[in-house]
Parts: sequence; C-alpha cells; structure tokens
Amino acid sequence: MAVRLARAHLASVTFVVFDFDGVMTDNRVLVAEDGRESVWCSRSDGLGVQMLARAGVGCLILSTEANPVVSARAAKLGVECVQGLGDAKGEALRRILHDRGLDPSRVAYVGNDVNDVECLGLVGVPICVADAWPAARRAARYVTDRRGGAGAVREVCDLVLGREPAP
Repeated sequence: MAVRLARAHLASVTFVVFDFDGVMTDNRVLVAEDGRESVWCSRSDGLGVQMLARAGVGCLILSTEANPVVSARAAKLGVECVQGLGDAKGEALRRILHDRGLDPSRVAYVGNDVNDVECLGLVGVPICVADAWPAARRAARYVTDRRGGAGAVREVCDLVLGREPAP
C-alpha cells in the first residue's frame, strides 16, 4: 500500500530529480537492427514537468546510462539532464545538492530500481513509481498510484503543485 505524505510536505518541494528509465518510461526499450533505441514516454508526464518549471520548481533528469534518447526527451521538455553516471548516481546527486545549495529536505527524488535506493535516501521526499522494485519501494516515503511511463511523473508534479492527480 502506498505511503501518503502530507500535502504540506509535498508542497514544500522546490526541486524534483527524476530517474529516466522506468520513471519517465515504462522501462522497456525498442532496439532497432542498427542499435538505435526508442522508448515510450507519456505526454501528460511531459506536460507535468513543464508545469513544474512554469511554477518555479526546479527539475532535473538523472540517469545512469548515456543515451541519446534521454538527451532528446530532456531537450524536448527543456529540462537539464545529467547522464552516463554508471554506479555514481548517489555521488552525482550529493554534488548537485551541494553545488546548488539545495536543502535536501525540500528535494524530491523519483526512482524505480535498486540503483535509485541511495538517491532516495539523500532527499526529504523519496518517491517511487507503482511498479518499482521492492528495494526502491522500501526506501520511498511515497509510492505513486501510476506506473512508470504511464502518468507517475504527472502524478508527482500535480501533488507538488498542490493539484489533485487525475484518477
């Protein structure tokens, strides 16, 4: 069962960090014979991210892989992207929090897998998507009702903005 954070806690968020694969996508990848990769993303998730930016809430995509599809989606959304981190995701998040002077208690991290557990522990609002792996679910204080790539990002954005998520 999803743990519900107080709306006041979600409304205190000033910065949201999103994992990409399994959060902004459904965690599947289509690989063409030439090696190019494609993923499915939700347009409503993208609109949610843009609404966060318009409301002055910072956001960033943090991804272990270096992949042109991540860069392309981030550029389309107008969101900064840090990728190609391998096993150094937690270290990268620590550096981002420090360099930007962000109060970790007012930062949300949205993840879905074991490589997100360290990052979930570094922020005050650790969130995972409904279809997250058990280790990520245990590290999260909030579990979305929606699955990765299917409205989970929009759900988080709506909650941070104080809006009721769509059913």
